[in-house]
Amino acid sequence: MITTVILIIYAVCVLICLVWYTPKLRQLAYRKHRIEHKTAAKKRKISVIVPARNESGIVGDLFSSIAEQDYDKAYFTVNVVVDSEDDPTVEMAANYGYKVFVVKDQKCKGDALDGYFKAEDEAALDAFDAFVIVDADAVLTHNYVSELNNALEYDADIFLSRKHIKNFYGDRRDRTVFTDCSALTYAQLDDLGNIYRSDNNMPLNMCGQGMMVRRKVIKELGGWPYRTLTEDYEMRMDCYLKGFTSLYYPYAVICTEEPLGHGENFRRRLRWLTGYSECDRMYKKKVRENAKARGGFNAGEREFFHGLDPAIAFLVFTALAVLAGVGLSVYGGITGAFGWLYPLLALIIAPIALTYSVLLIYAVLCITSMADAFENIPLREKIAVVLYEPFFALEYVPIFIASKFKAKYGWDWKPTRHIRYKGGLHKKEKDEPPQPPEGDSEAEIAELQ
Repeated sequence: MITTVILIIYAVCVLICLVWYTPKLRQLAYRKHRIEHKTAAKKRKISVIVPARNESGIVGDLFSSIAEQDYDKAYFTVNVVVDSEDDPTVEMAANYGYKVFVVKDQKCKGDALDGYFKAEDEAALDAFDAFVIVDADAVLTHNYVSELNNALEYDADIFLSRKHIKNFYGDRRDRTVFTDCSALTYAQLDDLGNIYRSDNNMPLNMCGQGMMVRRKVIKELGGWPYRTLTEDYEMRMDCYLKGFTSLYYPYAVICTEEPLGHGENFRRRLRWLTGYSECDRMYKKKVRENAKARGGFNAGEREFFHGLDPAIAFLVFTALAVLAGVGLSVYGGITGAFGWLYPLLALIIAPIALTYSVLLIYAVLCITSMADAFENIPLREKIAVVLYEPFFALEYVPIFIASKFKAKYGWDWKPTRHIRYKGGLHKKEKDEPPQPPEGDSEAEIAELQ
């Protein structure tokens, strides 16, 4: 009897979560919607900023892709930021004719970006219409800067690019199931969220890779003031406070690199959530006070503060049902009072199966929304990533808990292993195994090779 009562309560709670989540389902309905593709009436000058501290082993492929852009070279400048004149990247950039800025004592990406804005000549800054941030491990599609110029036809302050996955253009050893699951993050951010936010004038869920910012924003900010582990999320907070508008423009495509190993993916997500916790502590109170002074939350603020609440409640109810099932199964098995099989099936297996099924459906939505990015990998690999993604997603629960401690006690930075390319995205050196940066353990090197 008690098992049935708990099962009914759980079912009611799940139904409440589903109804509660209904407004969020509108975002999923937008996943195939695309805003109008613009053709620019004029050429604007764009600064491509590349934070490249200690990235000489990987940045060459980015430099090559920049050199192959179809946009008029007179209208965009590449500005590379390093922290030492002795960095090999300095010579590499010089060979391409790119400008180099040495910003010493960088502790985060924000230091590099702000250092560039402070060091660049004011007249030169005024000459640019917009600035785009490109990480050193990225690769640009041949018309990327042209499409950024097209995006500037829209009246927005901040623009986000569409992400494809650099790993998918190499051979099979350049990706794992963890790489593929990590790639789905961009569908979750953009196709299942930012498309809807763009159409409804809400601040986007920011991703710094391929983020373009108009000159007037930099002028208002006085440089780049963000210093948390997730400076892009920090900028989203400022969109609520300062009223910056943002737009997801999917025609500008940048190829980003995703980590190979499970440990690297775990650490990266831990860094993200640690940065989110840090930003929440710094900004959420201000956003609430700003909304209160204005007379209440607008749609964007409501979505920001409460959008994940139904999902979190669902996971909590599921965890409580499973714990109850474990307790009743053990008690029933020991005492024989009502047996152990029914609570096992009803309160342990059924809720876990329901959770997996929900996350599986979400994974299918993600990969189908991002089908253009996944078209280079075989069907069996796509099936594998869909089946594993629910487990990958559930790891956010322990990551979230760990991030609270990291936000309080600090972050220990570890270098990320990179895929090594030579001469461009499709010209990977096949016979040379990728090498991790200096400092990785012998075990990690053996795993990579």
